[in-house]
Amino acid sequence: MSRREWWVPYAFLLPAIVGLVIFRVVPTIYAIGRSFYAISFGLNPATVFVGSDNYTALFSDPTFWQSVRVTAVFNLIINPLQTTLALLLALLVSMRLRGIGVFRSIFFIPISISITVASIIWQLMLDPQSGLLNGLIEAVGLPPQSFLTSPNQALPSIILIASWIGVGYWMFFFIAGLNGIPPTLYEAAAMDGASSFASFVHITVPLLRRVIAFVLVADTTANFLLFAPVYILTHGGPQGSTDLLMYEAYNSDFVGLDVGRATAITTVLLASLLVVVGAQLLLLRSSER
Repeated sequence: MSRREWWVPYAFLLPAIVGLVIFRVVPTIYAIGRSFYAISFGLNPATVFVGSDNYTALFSDPTFWQSVRVTAVFNLIINPLQTTLALLLALLVSMRLRGIGVFRSIFFIPISISITVASIIWQLMLDPQSGLLNGLIEAVGLPPQSFLTSPNQALPSIILIASWIGVGYWMFFFIAGLNGIPPTLYEAAAMDGASSFASFVHITVPLLRRVIAFVLVADTTANFLLFAPVYILTHGGPQGSTDLLMYEAYNSDFVGLDVGRATAITTVLLASLLVVVGAQLLLLRSSER
């Protein structure tokens, strides 16, 4: 490429950069700025600068800390769970078996259904009285479960639903990564007497490290911002057991009409997400050395 054409790559990137700035950067800066104001509604709406008061009130609120704990537990479980299941499914459907393409399609079907429709379907399946899952449980002689109406089972149920939707999607990234590994490496390992597990540990995992990093970071981002299943199925309950930070921000804004608190929560959520993703990238990068 000549010096006169240095601008060509930037010209192709410009629409994406403009869209990113307009729809991501600007709203983020605007939300952070709004978190320093108290906004009142009614006949005489007003916007008053209150500095860090929204954060001071937030950090002294037990409901907020309950939401933080729920969000932390949720992500500590679901992110490694989805990443591991997606990798295992990718290994399974990458086997050279007759009809394996049908299973790839079956595993991918949940992502083609909107999350709203999927949540409603699972709500019917997990109904304590007439749900299909309880019917199967009772058929084998076990007592019925409360699922979404139980403080102990509601969060695991949300994890189940979110994983059912997401695992098939992340699976395809691992399939693409597996297809990029030269088969000769496995053939050489087999000739040296390496077992399938040894090949997986010493060949598959190291060569998939970048794919694993991408899936883990993208999955973490998606799950930190998960909202629809909680809104549709549990409304943060029962007893706050599924009150994720994203739902708490929605509840503060649209139900409590406390815009300052809502934007403060989203700012804390964004900062937490950046810290977690940064830590994941540092750990994965250090493991490459």
